[in-house]
Amino acid sequence: MYQTNAHDTYTQNHFSVESSEKLVQMLLEGVLRFNTLAKKAIRDKDIEKKTYWINRSNRVLAELISTIDFTQGDIANYLHGLYTYQLDQLTLANIETNSDRLDQVNLVVKGLNEAWKDSANVA
Repeated sequence: MYQTNAHDTYTQNHFSVESSEKLVQMLLEGVLRFNTLAKKAIRDKDIEKKTYWINRSNRVLAELISTIDFTQGDIANYLHGLYTYQLDQLTLANIETNSDRLDQVNLVVKGLNEAWKDSANVA
């Protein structure tokens, strides 16, 4: 049963994460990696692996949603909507076996990752 959150998992594995921004970047990079592997599975017509990798991306995005601090106002609501929409796109990519939807998710996730990198550099 998946009861620990991503931060706890990294802590248990003795990874040192210098900031919450860095952890978010690592999670977003995971989505990109998992989606790339899902696209390969689609090309290979390996439905089991496609589903596995898309589900991994779904879990990361669900974790990101669960850690949103809604006291931060509009940006929190924006991120919630954006992450939720990406979950919807991943679900459709899985149902339709559609790598174009994975590309769309990757485009958004790359933009988010760049924004998190920029925010970490400002702080």
